[in-house]
This record gives sequence, structure tokens and C-alpha cells, in this order.
Amino acid sequence: MTTATKRAERAGTDKFALRRRALAEAALETIAERGFARTGLREIAQHSELSHGSLHYYFTDKNDLIAEAVRISKHGLGDRYLAVLAEADTAEGLAAAVADELARSVRDDAPLHRLWYDLRNQALFESGFGDTIAEVEAQLQQAIWTVVERYTELCGRPSRFPPLLAYALTDGMMQHALIRHLRGDADAIDRLRRDCLDLFAACV
Repeated sequence: MTTATKRAERAGTDKFALRRRALAEAALETIAERGFARTGLREIAQHSELSHGSLHYYFTDKNDLIAEAVRISKHGLGDRYLAVLAEADTAEGLAAAVADELARSVRDDAPLHRLWYDLRNQALFESGFGDTIAEVEAQLQQAIWTVVERYTELCGRPSRFPPLLAYALTDGMMQHALIRHLRGDADAIDRLRRDCLDLFAACV
């Protein structure tokens, strides 16, 4: 196989992957609004500007599309959590910045967080995207642990929590805040911010 042929095949593969990503991004809002149980490829096409045929061409089935969509949504959220590390140079500043970002995310990205918890529960029954859930969860755990490590470094004391516990506490805190927020609790976002600061203080 010539170098030119290899380049052409790689370009074709990259173009296919980019189109898959674009379609998953376009479908994400519909999936997040309707949830797993009420979302199929036909419903996604009906409630968006995507064609049923294009979805079938680029995705094997609904699970394939949802797996791609959840990678996109959670990777973006994880990246924003890590972005605060570059701006904070004190433990107090880092804790405040992370608390603000978590609160903003639950407020502004509530449908995406709701979809995440929906899909994580469905993965107990559906094998089609279970590996994706495990992959994304591992990345989120690492992102949170990176923040905790930086906080403890700035404090000059080791963390009292191992990585898995730090993730579980953060995840549980966010899930409960999301539930309260979706139920109309006006204090849910501010309470999440306070709880996050308390969690930072407790980890050293």
C-alpha cells in the first residue's frame, strides 16, 4: 500500500469520525431532554434536523449514538473542572473556583447531568454502552483526583480521602443537588457551593 493510499484511507476515517461527532453533538439536546427510555433513532430524527438515514449510516443503533453523545458531554464537563487548576494559586482560591464551577454546571447543564445519571443507571441493564460509562467515569474520577491532589499540595497536607472516595463523595453531592434543583429548590445551587467548600475542608 502506498503512502498516498494510506493517507487517503486515514483522511476518510477521520472524516467519518468527525461526522459521527457532529451528529452526536446535534442529537445530544434531544437525548438529554427526552431521556434514554423515550429516545430512539427515529425520535431523535423527528425532534431534530437530522435525517433518520444519516443516523443509521453513522451509528449501529441507539446505544452506539448515545455512547458517542455521552463521551462528548462528559468530556467537556471534565475539561472545565480541570481548567480552574491553571487559574488558582491558593487552596482557598482553588476550592472557591471549583465550587463555583460545580454550581454553575448543575444550574446551566442540568439536562446533561440528568442524562448522565439516567444512562449510568441504564448501563446496569443495557450492555450496549456500559464500557463507555466505565470509561467516562474513570476519566471523571481522575479529573476530580487531580483537583484534590492540587488542593492538598497547596494546603501542604495529604488528602484524608483515597481517589475513589473523593469521587463518590463529589458525585453523590452533585446528584443530590441536581435532584433538588430539578424539583425547584431555590437554595439547591447555593447549597451545592457550600457543600463543595465543606468537602474540600474535610479532605485535609
